[in-house]
Amino acid sequence: MLWEDFLKSDYHDWRGSGHSEDRLDKPGWLPQLLSIHNLPFPGAPSAEELVELKRLRTHILHIVQRSTANETASAVDLEGLNLAMSGGPMILRIARSESGYSWESTPLREGWSRIRAEVATSFSRLLVEGEPSRLRICGNPDCKVVYYDETRNRSKRFCDDKVCGNLMKVRRFRARQKSAASDDSSFHGSTEY
Repeated sequence: MLWEDFLKSDYHDWRGSGHSEDRLDKPGWLPQLLSIHNLPFPGAPSAEELVELKRLRTHILHIVQRSTANETASAVDLEGLNLAMSGGPMILRIARSESGYSWESTPLREGWSRIRAEVATSFSRLLVEGEPSRLRICGNPDCKVVYYDETRNRSKRFCDDKVCGNLMKVRRFRARQKSAASDDSSFHGSTEY
């Protein structure tokens, strides 16, 4: 999904090196993202357009964080989505309704405002038509990737079980080994008679 790939622009090394980077600042990353999602690349974004893209990413991330804590989106973050959607080929607005969220729409433009609108709309569709309660943040504290849990029992804990899931299993195993070794050495090291 476009919104998921867009959030991956805030990269954190899942292996725990502490390395992170903002891929929105990385030349070539945005054209590749847009190409994957069949969207036109309107040229390098201006400094102001880049700030707006990062602001949108922050609003989406805040909504995900609140959703994973079983809280509703803040009015500020919903308005951030609405503002981004207002620059699209049609103006879409998301509003709270008794059943969750609903759509309101009217037509508009191109350029980076359209791209922001596409990203915001992609995420808003999830809020309106999907199940926001399935939003997750990877259980690997070094990863921070946001994903949509499509498992039947909603039990997925990692963005990728083969990558982050295995890494966390290895970390837990090594921690148990270290703890057992330290317990062993403290037991064998005591000289009580």
